[in-house]
Amino acid sequence: MVHIPLLAALLCACAAAHAQDPVHTDGGKYQQLLDNPCVRVLEYRDLPGDRTHPHRHPAFVLYALSTFKRRLHLPDGHVLAREFKAGDVMWSPAQTHVGENVGDTPTHVLIVETKPNAGTNPACSAP
Repeated sequence: MVHIPLLAALLCACAAAHAQDPVHTDGGKYQQLLDNPCVRVLEYRDLPGDRTHPHRHPAFVLYALSTFKRRLHLPDGHVLAREFKAGDVMWSPAQTHVGENVGDTPTHVLIVETKPNAGTNPACSAP
């Protein structure tokens, strides 16, 4: 007999293993504004009730352009509640998640993802 919590954990692990670039999983919500050897900048928009597919971000900075509430569903089953006001800034380590707009306002953010080895890449040094 399969235990439901075990099955849920396995499904989450599989989703994490197959989590993809958010521009590919949710192209209607994410727009790539810049991609270079140092960073990638994404604009994200959604509406109340919208939910993303499982996807992964490297370490990133989020800048809120609007006020919104959301839940992040992590592969290990944890659910994080987040609330932002326009102008809020947040740092996050790399993570895989499903995002869900649980408020009554649209989400609008800029996300600056760091690139591996940006600190040692000569292209990322000041001229």
